[in-house]
Amino acid sequence: MKRLLKILAYTLGIVALLIGAFVAYLHFKGIPTYPYKPTPEISALNVAPDSTRVARGAKIATLLCNECHKDNATGRLTGRSMPDLPAVFGKVNSLNITHHPEHGIGAWTDGELYYFLRTGIRKDGSWAPPFMPKFPIMADEDMYSIIAWLRSDDPSLAADTREYPPNAFNLFTKFLSNMAIFPPPLPERAITIPDTTDQIAFGKYVADALCACYACHSADFAKQDALHPEKSLGFYGGGNPMLNYEGELVPTANITMDKETGIGNWTLEQFREATRYAKNPRGGPLHYPMFPHTTLTDTEVDAIWAYLQTVPPIKNAVVRYQPKN
Repeated sequence: MKRLLKILAYTLGIVALLIGAFVAYLHFKGIPTYPYKPTPEISALNVAPDSTRVARGAKIATLLCNECHKDNATGRLTGRSMPDLPAVFGKVNSLNITHHPEHGIGAWTDGELYYFLRTGIRKDGSWAPPFMPKFPIMADEDMYSIIAWLRSDDPSLAADTREYPPNAFNLFTKFLSNMAIFPPPLPERAITIPDTTDQIAFGKYVADALCACYACHSADFAKQDALHPEKSLGFYGGGNPMLNYEGELVPTANITMDKETGIGNWTLEQFREATRYAKNPRGGPLHYPMFPHTTLTDTEVDAIWAYLQTVPPIKNAVVRYQPKN
């Protein structure tokens, strides 16, 4: 028996050493780097910044960029502290994306912007951590529109030196970055925006590829598939443990068509009001992190509604946030 206990103790000790070594490896390695391999076409990309693209890019920015990168005190996209990021990622600051050539992205080429938005990889090989969205299934024209807007004279993008110190990522973020979540590949072919007459296909594009609604309204940021959103855990079933600016837990809503725990009893008009103006059909507002998507048109919202009718319902009774006051 003593010999058996001694063997067991040695085994547990070796396991503990291996775990400790692995943790130390992740700690010192940090966020991995990757080869920067744009195609010749991407390297030579030069987006024509016409007014239509700039306007479209500004609209997309209200859906994807501004909430994370805008300093509310100045209105500039110099980054901000993000207490609303799920606590498991630790304390994180977003980055400066103004025109400043050193502190922002003013020195980036169109190709570098395109490659980063698709893969999260910068020219120096550094990779944006998992909580920075990547857009591998967004239409090419919408990518060009974002780039055109980033080049525009929008006051929020005016060159500004302000930025936060570099992030010190926690062990969980390092683990995800090294072991679970990796840069998505570049598209193998051109991606186009579906015609609005195909309402379900268009709604799928707006919900999954453009707005990435599933990212919040699924079960867990760490268990999502940006290439195949429908494979994400709890796809549109809600429950993702998000935070508001005060650090309070605000689980996301189940927006599948389950009649008991989702939105299967809502009307189209209620969905429009909730999506565009953050109005709760039961009265009062929908609380942040949900924000009004006022730049979406009725055509786009109606298409999302049509698409959600096709998403398999999930029975998931999310305990909704109740404000203190």
